[in-house]
Amino acid sequence: MAEADPNIDLAKPSEEPIGSEAAAILLMLLGEEEAAQLIGRLDPQEVQTLGGAMFSVADVSEVQVNRVLDQFVLRARQRTSLGFGAGTQIRHIMEKALGHDRAENMLARITPQEKSSGLEALKWMDPRTIANLIENEHPQIIALVLAHLEAPIAADVLQLLDEDVQADLVYRVATMGPVTSDAIEDLERLLLRPVAPAKSGGTTKRGGTGEAAQIVNNARKSAEQRIIKALQKLDKVVARSVEDEMFIFDNLMALDDKNLGTLLRSVDGEILVVALKGVDERMKTKIFGCMSSRAAQSIQDAIADKGPMRLAEVQEAQKEVLAIARRLAAEGTIQLGGKGDDYV
Repeated sequence: MAEADPNIDLAKPSEEPIGSEAAAILLMLLGEEEAAQLIGRLDPQEVQTLGGAMFSVADVSEVQVNRVLDQFVLRARQRTSLGFGAGTQIRHIMEKALGHDRAENMLARITPQEKSSGLEALKWMDPRTIANLIENEHPQIIALVLAHLEAPIAADVLQLLDEDVQADLVYRVATMGPVTSDAIEDLERLLLRPVAPAKSGGTTKRGGTGEAAQIVNNARKSAEQRIIKALQKLDKVVARSVEDEMFIFDNLMALDDKNLGTLLRSVDGEILVVALKGVDERMKTKIFGCMSSRAAQSIQDAIADKGPMRLAEVQEAQKEVLAIARRLAAEGTIQLGGKGDDYV
């Protein structure tokens, strides 16, 4: 009988690496130069995920490697070559059809603008480095940087800046209008390094109350409350809009049964009936589970008796429920949950 191959893990023949593990195996089969070129095209989060997977597959078996290769070959056969190197192909077609000069003019008008290289580089910096980079800049420049970061990173950067300017920065993000490509280019030159000229005249939409709300949502609970209070002094309308975006009806799912039950007992039954019109069954089940069976059945019957309702009416009722939740939280009657970092 032939001796078993020691590299084959017979104990786990059914395990088949997928996702990031499969990608890590393929990457480690390449030479260092080729692997480095591929990693250089990934986003920071993708590099982190793939890097971790590379360590986890260090002792992968030959069987698993073969399965990953089989996956790759199968998927490669299902892909077409359309789109690979499309830019070069389109350029050659245009030059053959129009000649070099006319092709260049046409391509200048139709080629999609690439992502800003300067602001793109911010994704690779830690919050402390970004904060040090922008702390002495004009508040509008700082707000623009925050609006271009992922919300958790932006929240970390915000909290590293002077407390006295944090609310103003959130206000600037919330009220930010379209930003011209010229302004983006100026920002990149100021913060990072000179970049190739961008097409002038265009605008990009960053900021707004939704983006401001995401940044504040990712801040520590103590910072969140302080910023909102300061924001209310700056502009009550903007502050309320940011609060509305921060805490939406679906967030009630995060409340535990005790807090949710306390909230429900404070909401008028008619308002609750309208607010629950059209919400998904998972939320209804959670809410009804925090009520007595009799009260739950009464609300369900009332919902069933309601005919079609305008979405605006439902949303208004949900806002009333959220307003009650915020009031109870401010009074200390319930806890809305948070970042888990403010305990005494």
